[in-house]
Amino acid sequence: MRFGRTFEEFEVGAVYKHWPGKTVTEYDDHLFCLLTMNHHPLHLDSNYAEKTTDFGKNVVVGNYIYSLLLGMSVPDVSGKAIANLEVESLKHVAPTFHGDTLYGETVVLEKTPSRSKSDRGIVYVETRGYKQDGTLVCVFRRKVMVPTEAYIKERGRGHLPGGSPGGDQPGRPELREK
Repeated sequence: MRFGRTFEEFEVGAVYKHWPGKTVTEYDDHLFCLLTMNHHPLHLDSNYAEKTTDFGKNVVVGNYIYSLLLGMSVPDVSGKAIANLEVESLKHVAPTFHGDTLYGETVVLEKTPSRSKSDRGIVYVETRGYKQDGTLVCVFRRKVMVPTEAYIKERGRGHLPGGSPGGDQPGRPELREK
């Protein structure tokens, strides 16, 4: 399984469709709200949402939707990242409800070699999230600092304790027989 890309592997215009999707449950929404201390009744109180909102039911908290899509993109985009540098924009386009299934995709907008270090570059991407019916629900753009192949070669593969080649799982211990 792929886990991120090096700078050289990104192509401007490429679209990465993230798999699998995730069906959002009431539990997911409530747990995220409680963990982040967001106690707005729109997300937690079905009676309130039914009687006082245009939606007539609970809306999943937007930051959970963003976090979920960001997480979905890790294997395709930032799994090898040195740093997430910036979230330039975040737009919640349509509501998500309990029981909706989300799918994500990311398009590479541009890539720029680092001006200060030759072993890395900046990749500018846009991630979009869709519901099962194709409705766009969330769009965000971010800049990610990713390593070049030279960085990986120098710091990863071939330089692990015990001479292990490391592959795409640097730092993973080797199994020793007893």
